[in-house]
Amino acid sequence: MTAGYDWLAGAQRVPSANCDERPPEATICLVVLHNISLPPGRFGTEDVEQFFTNALDCDADPFYAQLRDVRVSAHLFLRRDGRWLQFVPFGRRAWHAGLSDWRGRKRCNDFSIGIELEGTDVVPYTEAQYAALAPVLAHLVGQFPIEAIVGHSDISPGRKTDPGEAFDWSRIGCSLPRA
Repeated sequence: MTAGYDWLAGAQRVPSANCDERPPEATICLVVLHNISLPPGRFGTEDVEQFFTNALDCDADPFYAQLRDVRVSAHLFLRRDGRWLQFVPFGRRAWHAGLSDWRGRKRCNDFSIGIELEGTDVVPYTEAQYAALAPVLAHLVGQFPIEAIVGHSDISPGRKTDPGEAFDWSRIGCSLPRA
């Protein structure tokens, strides 16, 4: 697998405006795994892509009313069929973690790469997702001084639960500590 510093080779590029510059002293040392499906529990829509690019029709589903004016993104989005979309170059700060803390360091967006998995906390992830995720994590560990791979729930306990109980941490094929 090859990838540049900023873009993952083979990922569809879908630039999001929901990012900014990392602080000059920030070193990318954490990968945060999330889950998302829009509407919740429905897979295969274009709504996550639209949400991360501020193009979501918030009148299209009753759930979307709470997303109006929300501006978020992730570096990568992994569809259930194993296809990657990249919204933010790795060198920039994606807006994925919100209020967060890892080992006493707040503002995890400053020093992390955010990966969204198309899914929910309770629906098993697909074989294609695990097959696509493991080599990308290995590549990121080789590209950056990654110290841990964590769930959103690990850096925002009590506020977030993803990637959820359905995620099998033993399947990511990485020897780094989880939290």
